[in-house]
Amino acid sequence: MIEQGLVHLTPWHILESEAALARARGLAKRHPGRELFPFAYRQDNDDLACLSKSTGERVFVIHDFASPGWGDEAEFDDVWARFRSAVEEAIAWD
Repeated sequence: MIEQGLVHLTPWHILESEAALARARGLAKRHPGRELFPFAYRQDNDDLACLSKSTGERVFVIHDFASPGWGDEAEFDDVWARFRSAVEEAIAWD
């Protein structure tokens, strides 16, 4: 996706490395034990698309600042399933 320049599918955007690391540190504090690594964010709320060390290729969309146990927004089998959803959201956004 990055190599093809598909980094901004408004309202979703790929996080750059430093921002991803900063958000990962925050997620570790707010969602302990989940081992989430964010790779994209939604511009109009606190949603993050994340990979999880414990689930392989599965992608989770997490509402970052929700109370523990209430942050799960969506789950996808892999990055490409998440990408398809982001494209649909970009179409609806326009």
